[in-house]
Amino acid sequence: MKIRYTSSTLEKIEKIISESGYIIRYERGTFQSGYCILESKKVVVLNKFLQTEGRINTLLDLITVLHIEADHLSVDSRKMFEELREKPDLAA
Repeated sequence: MKIRYTSSTLEKIEKIISESGYIIRYERGTFQSGYCILESKKVVVLNKFLQTEGRINTLLDLITVLHIEADHLSVDSRKMFEELREKPDLAA
C-alpha cells in the first residue's frame, strides 16, 4: 500500500486512533519527536506546526505504539488499519 499524503488519508488515520479511544490534539510545544502521549488519559498531542505529511508520518509511527484493537474499529477503519499493518516498515 502506497501512502498518499492527503487530508483524506490524514482523516482516516485520525479516525483509527479516535475509534481506539484516544483523543488527538494539535498543540504548540517542544516535542522531540513531534508528539507526546498521555497514556493514562489516552490523549495524543501532536505538534500543530507539522504539515500534512509530517502529521501522517507521526501518526503512522504512533499506530505501532498505541494499543489498537482492530475488533473495535469500524469496517472502513479496520480495512485501513490492516493495510497499514501489512506495510513492512509499520509491522509491529
